[in-house]
Amino acid sequence: MSYCTLAVVGNFTYPSTSTSNPNPKVSISNSTQRRKEFVSLLKNCKDANQILPIHAKIIRTGHDQDPFILFELLRLSSTLSSVNYASTIFQLVHNPNVFLYTALIDGFVSAGSYSDGISLYFQMINRFIVPDKYVITAVLKACGSRFTLREGKEVHCQASKLGLSSNRSTTMKLMEFYGKCGEFDDARKLFDKMTERDVVASTIVINCFLDHGLVEQAIEVFDRVRVKDTVCWTAMIDGLVRNGEMNMALEMFREMQKGNMRPNEVTIVCVLSACSQLGALELGRWVHSYIGKHHRIELNHFVGGALISMYSRCGDIDEAERIFAMMKERNVITYNLMISGLAMHGKSIQAIEIFRGMIKLGLLPTSVTFVAILNACSHGGLVNLGLEMFHSMSRDYGIPPQIEHYGCIVDLLGRVGHLKEAYNFIHNMEIAPDHVMLGSLLSACKIHGNFELGEQVARILMNHGVVDSGTYVLLANVYASSGKWKAAAQIRAKMKEGGIQKEPGCSSIEVNNEIHEFLLGDLRHPQKEKIYNKLEELNQVLKEAGHIPATDAVLHDIEDWEKEQALAIHSERLAICYGLISTKPGTTIRVVKNLRVCDDCHSMIKLIAKITGRKIVVRDRKRFHHFENGNCSCGDYW
Repeated sequence: MSYCTLAVVGNFTYPSTSTSNPNPKVSISNSTQRRKEFVSLLKNCKDANQILPIHAKIIRTGHDQDPFILFELLRLSSTLSSVNYASTIFQLVHNPNVFLYTALIDGFVSAGSYSDGISLYFQMINRFIVPDKYVITAVLKACGSRFTLREGKEVHCQASKLGLSSNRSTTMKLMEFYGKCGEFDDARKLFDKMTERDVVASTIVINCFLDHGLVEQAIEVFDRVRVKDTVCWTAMIDGLVRNGEMNMALEMFREMQKGNMRPNEVTIVCVLSACSQLGALELGRWVHSYIGKHHRIELNHFVGGALISMYSRCGDIDEAERIFAMMKERNVITYNLMISGLAMHGKSIQAIEIFRGMIKLGLLPTSVTFVAILNACSHGGLVNLGLEMFHSMSRDYGIPPQIEHYGCIVDLLGRVGHLKEAYNFIHNMEIAPDHVMLGSLLSACKIHGNFELGEQVARILMNHGVVDSGTYVLLANVYASSGKWKAAAQIRAKMKEGGIQKEPGCSSIEVNNEIHEFLLGDLRHPQKEKIYNKLEELNQVLKEAGHIPATDAVLHDIEDWEKEQALAIHSERLAICYGLISTKPGTTIRVVKNLRVCDDCHSMIKLIAKITGRKIVVRDRKRFHHFENGNCSCGDYW
């Protein structure tokens, strides 16, 4: 039969408490008392193992078909992550009703077993059990999560025939379902028909647009909401962060503050995520102080982890360590964030100590943990320890190495100049290398001057098929460094033929709680004249200090003076110059760059830090560089 022609066979009522008693020796009053006792015992369960003896007693006393007890059993088993046990219980029920179906469907949905939930719903329909609004909303959530448009439309049709589609909760779940499936016209029609288009309904529509990257449409709906609550503001901020609109997200947070709307835990984490990606340390510190003033926001795993990530990614690793030490409870995610943060800042020994402390506490590492610790070994040049950690993954913890773990070992071997060993390691891997791994080895060949092996890797990369703009630029850079301008030109031509655009270098710096962005040779900044005057002044001082521009980093066969000019206007230099003219002497300058720092800028920033007496922290695509007294924390390998 077609599900859309489902007939309503009468109003369903909850089974009477006077259901037939399977044990004739037990009176109805005793049965009712036992039911209350079992339901009470089940509600007090905190662990799945506590259910088993209670369930055994239920079976022994002949209450295993009592719908009230069964409902609580199914609900509790699902809640305590034992949905398989709940499914087994359900299969033994003689005549399951709509409430029991709802309990198990809810369990499947909560466990992420959406297909099982949808199948069970249609099994219920085929048995002519009439759905109610609760099971309709549960299965619609499953359909939306699985993007099963056909099944969801059938559920909508059934809800309409049963007169349930006009119910507010059903309507909103239908809007969410259509939105997740990208059927915005259907979602909008339902929204427009609602008599109460309040902030809750609007938030659902906003989320639907943001889930599909339609930021402008989401803002349009958001702006029309007259009275916005914390959930609505948070949905908008979270969606902007997920769509890469970090500056817009922070501006939205400021607007939220102006409206005297108090953020919740989720808002705080979203804002900290935006701060992390932009390197907005001062704003991140303000958010941290806000948490301290408002005690209803706890320093739990969720918030504490976001703070550790923010401070680590914004360059203040000492504060990240302080937060980590303050946390009363830590889980494996918290440890992963701390290890990863220390690795990014070149604090390899500290990262290893944190890892060992985690193991002593009995916390099992994950695949992510090993990416973090192998990165730490790589940044510290700890070859033997890194290889031991790599082998212990599968040997001691049953975690099979993935492409990221293999890549860390190649990076580690390349860092210390074991290029042939890294090349052989790639050939002996159980999985095929990707362009990131090969690019890492190619970069190591360039750094250590092994252009013969570099060309072998370059040929593999060119035949690899899928390479990004960064890999093409690296290839051209290797050829240019060895004076092979024709080969470098061919790489650039291949990029042009494939329509591959070089990602423009962009650097940002936070001054007075505002993020200032600079591109190569940027002339948009209001203080451009002062910035370029400072740049000219620095270039002169650096020249007198003996700095010789690394013109081999420029990918064009042009005169050296032209190459020097091209290097001089790199985005990170402009950002540093703005920092020097806009902050007090002695203030640490923190810059975030979207690409790898070039060789010439790296050597130049070391000199600027020495001459100006400033500490300069630069976060590039791979790691942090702490420049101080003419040195860099990366040891000139990055």
